Amino acid sequence: RIHLMAGRVPQGADRAAVAREMETTFTENLRYAADLLAQEDMIGLVEPINNRITDPCYFLNTPHQAAAILEKVGRPNLKLQLDLFHCQIMDGNLSRNLETYFPLIGHIQIAQVPGRHEPDSPGELNFPYIFELLESLSYTGYVGCEYAPKGNTLEGLGWLRSYWESRGLQHGGTSK
Repeated sequence: RIHLMAGRVPQGADRAAVAREMETTFTENLRYAADLLAQEDMIGLVEPINNRITDPCYFLNTPHQAAAILEKVGRPNLKLQLDLFHCQIMDGNLSRNLETYFPLIGHIQIAQVPGRHEPDSPGELNFPYIFELLESLSYTGYVGCEYAPKGNTLEGLGWLRSYWESRGLQHGGTSK
């Protein structure tokens, strides 16, 4: 799996004025990349990144926009990389978005909102609920941790050990 970036609205350009041209270019580039990736049995991922906080110029901002583009491209080896941090900032309604876009999802990333730290840090998202929802949807892919840990790596993954223990699992996710 490889992340295929959408690019940025040129500095000083009006987003609405260049949106059609940018979408056309992105769609053509995705078709080209998907065909190359298919030769290697690889999946391309498109990730909406919020333009409210993280990158005001990034072109692809919402799961809805990404889904429409993936439909236009029409390649089975292109999927949605849904970063719940960005999705919450742009749209909220994570449960509904996960359910709606589940068939398109090829990878999920997590971070707490608004601080972009560990899932158990103070914030808007209820990760135990989200993880249970992903299980109920039969999600079998990876969940990437794209956050700024408050301490070192081991401290930054302490939430995972606590989560596993709350579910009756041992380190590594194996049953007791």
